Amino acid sequence: MSDNDTPVIEIRDLHKAYGQLEVLKGVSLSARRGAVVSLIGSSGSGKSTLLRCCNLLEDSQQGEVIFKGEAVHWKGEGLNRHPADKAQVIRIRTNLSMVFQQFNLWSHMTILQNVMEAPLTVLKRDRAEVEAAARKYLDKVGIGDKCDAFPAQLSGGQQQRAAIARALCMEPTALLFDEPTSALDPELEQEVVRVIKALADEGRTMLLVTHDMRLAADVSDHVIFLHLGKIEEEGPPDQLFGSPKTERLQGFLSATVAA
Repeated sequence: MSDNDTPVIEIRDLHKAYGQLEVLKGVSLSARRGAVVSLIGSSGSGKSTLLRCCNLLEDSQQGEVIFKGEAVHWKGEGLNRHPADKAQVIRIRTNLSMVFQQFNLWSHMTILQNVMEAPLTVLKRDRAEVEAAARKYLDKVGIGDKCDAFPAQLSGGQQQRAAIARALCMEPTALLFDEPTSALDPELEQEVVRVIKALADEGRTMLLVTHDMRLAADVSDHVIFLHLGKIEEEGPPDQLFGSPKTERLQGFLSATVAA
């Protein structure tokens, strides 16, 4: 199998619990290089937890997490299972940049400093190169004129675009989006949607948790519908949105359209 055929992210039979509460019940997925995979489903279906398990921000109790053909090494079992190799975790996590629902920008830093911080401190890159890259990515997301502003001086849409620029500045292998537009007003939401669509058009590998069915339909190569911690249905977007097979997906889409 060539590098292009090897999935960037692969999850096999993943189980995740918080104490007695089982949140993921044997989920498998893969994202090839350049593919956009969207996770949809009701609140509590396990979408965000699955994304965090991909990025090793959460420990899973069973199953495999594989990055570019390299399986995560584990120690312990069940609720005591944790990654065994810290260096491996850091390497994987720095290649899977995550964009959160709530922006998570540092309020005491300018937008430019926010975008530069991780490449400088985590990757130890050259400052001049990092600043040039940060300015390029801020231009790319349409807020190059906000470099010297602080987060509180920006709208929610501008803050989320800064968070996307910050993720891009790590030069990651893949981007993980956790409900990137759900904290935004509708008009600000469209600013961020345009950026995500542009990134998809570039052929970037992305895992996208979203409540925006139109966005999922427009940018995805593959859509996964989660229900109570299991994959209820999956396939190409035209199939899932155009002719859903299961009653649960039909009901979910009807409720989403009605909302």
